[in-house]
Amino acid sequence: MGIYLVGVGAKEWFGEEEGDRGAVASALNRELRRRGLPPYLTVPEETAFVRGSGQSFEEKLVPSMAGFGALCDAHLSPEEAESLCGWTVLVPVPLDEDVRLPVDAGHEDESVIAGAPRVLALAERLAAAIDLPADIPMACDNLDLTTWFLDGAAKELAVSRPGPWSEDLGTAFYVALFLRAAQHSIRRGCPIVYS
Repeated sequence: MGIYLVGVGAKEWFGEEEGDRGAVASALNRELRRRGLPPYLTVPEETAFVRGSGQSFEEKLVPSMAGFGALCDAHLSPEEAESLCGWTVLVPVPLDEDVRLPVDAGHEDESVIAGAPRVLALAERLAAAIDLPADIPMACDNLDLTTWFLDGAAKELAVSRPGPWSEDLGTAFYVALFLRAAQHSIRRGCPIVYS
């Protein structure tokens, strides 16, 4: 059990079955039209899992977020920190501000939709602030990032290449998590949700 960030394919995004996101997708498209923006309709189908393919996204939120919160406080405005961390749905749509919808998001009574381009820019600022190494996994399709941080590879790299990123690996994990989630959403054109 626990909380995961996962990529969503077209069937679940537009579906009306229990656990699907059809109500969120419809409400978001209505709001985008109201704002004079095109609807978000080009969600890819889910693909079969192939390790390292980068076609899916699944990571588990495990470490404490205390250090990450302090990093956000030091480098982001309160509004930027809320946009980076406060969403329930991340979409590859350029949004100047988060979209709040009175639709159940699975864990909350309200859905908060953030645009991946904005989240990516914020995560990149934090990555630069801690000098996050480029060696972190790119593919996040089977807890690759979670495993890399929790099973020792991050600790090994921290010994051979210490820096601000290695002072708190939990903080570095969340910077990497939000960075990779936004990159994946943009690259694949898919939503990322909490599950």
